[in-house]
Amino acid sequence: MDNSYFHSVKLDKSACKGCVTCIKFCPTQAIRIRDGKALIIESRCIDCGECIRRCPNHAKSALTDSIENLGRFKFNVVLPAPALYAQFHQDISLEKIFAALIKLGFNAVYEVALAAEYVTMEIEHYIKNTPDLPRPTISSACPAVIRMIQVKFPALIKHIIPLSSPIEVAATEAKRLFSQKTGLPPEDIGVWFITPCPSKVTSIRQPVGVECTDISGAIGISSIYGELQRIIGSIEPVDIEFARASSYGIGWGYAGGEVRATGIVNSLIVHNVTEVVDVLEQVDMDKMDDVDYIECLACSGGCIGGPLTVEDRFVAEKNLKLRVRRMRDREDGDRQKTLAGQQEPMTSNWKARRLKIEPRPMMKLDDDIMVAMQKLVKIEQLIKDLPGLDCGACGSPTCASLAEDIVQGLASETDCIFKLRHMVNNLAEEMFKLSKQTPATKTKE
Repeated sequence: MDNSYFHSVKLDKSACKGCVTCIKFCPTQAIRIRDGKALIIESRCIDCGECIRRCPNHAKSALTDSIENLGRFKFNVVLPAPALYAQFHQDISLEKIFAALIKLGFNAVYEVALAAEYVTMEIEHYIKNTPDLPRPTISSACPAVIRMIQVKFPALIKHIIPLSSPIEVAATEAKRLFSQKTGLPPEDIGVWFITPCPSKVTSIRQPVGVECTDISGAIGISSIYGELQRIIGSIEPVDIEFARASSYGIGWGYAGGEVRATGIVNSLIVHNVTEVVDVLEQVDMDKMDDVDYIECLACSGGCIGGPLTVEDRFVAEKNLKLRVRRMRDREDGDRQKTLAGQQEPMTSNWKARRLKIEPRPMMKLDDDIMVAMQKLVKIEQLIKDLPGLDCGACGSPTCASLAEDIVQGLASETDCIFKLRHMVNNLAEEMFKLSKQTPATKTKE
């Protein structure tokens, strides 16, 4: 297993004030404050971007690609996420958004929402035709959730549905279709995802579950939104060449859209990374085996609430839901017929590209099992001695994480201000006793 890490979430130490806000909200306890600055523990970080969202000093940011990178390829296809549509008022047509993207320098558009419809039908087929499925089955669409399961709930890997995410399917299909159309070899075609979150950037640079990806890079919504907004009002709309997505595919952009598209009734929809952790803990304890499917999304509201979006999450949800409602009014009303009617035959074997997902435990005390057990006993002893307030003043998010850090040589007991105060008080009492004894000793002499 590859033990190297790529992370799209980056820290600017010059902007960090050591305020401990980020350590309180990180879902995997991947951040510490050391020497007055934040420190990201690579083995724990899942690039969910919660620290970007929470940092009051803007010391966290996401590493993404830029429009300038298009020059690496002869032909460039853009994959707009449905969350991009949500950044614009529902009266701005998708054709105008496509035209604005092409004006920025892309040669063609392929909707991720269309690929979501391919995946929708495969999920439905897989759930209905696979015997002895671990229940509940967990969606594979959110890469932050997949990494969360890898590092914090490895026993739940078998619950993840073994199908590629919509962006992977979109990239594979776009490269195949435009290679055929242009006559260019696939390596000359760039495929760029417009992303609402940093976890999707990481999933491109360091894929999970697939050996490689057809996505060339990811450009943050926030990095191109200003230019899109500037030109979108005066540009002429264009239609895209290949089949357009229906309301079912575009609905994947907000929480609940995936479940609605698949038609799985006995399902659960959970969004917001804290709530996701709570639900996964319940699944890990076998308390949700009566549920068929869980749509898990790390961001509040789904992808529309990603940290690389621009519009307020609730406004974005309104924008996208109204757009979907208008589309639904024009559609047949039969879900199966609508989904099937949007699709062209797929010749690329994208399903076979998903490999086994490996666990990446976030806490490995030692390679030697005996030493690790000794350290675990020491951690338990330290936890009993610590105040249990989880205040974060020590630079670790909880007393338990401080105990682990102490055992690993990354912190000391005096980092706890309560322990330090207790030690100082004890020292002061000892000094006071000595000061009382000293005059009496001199008189005796």
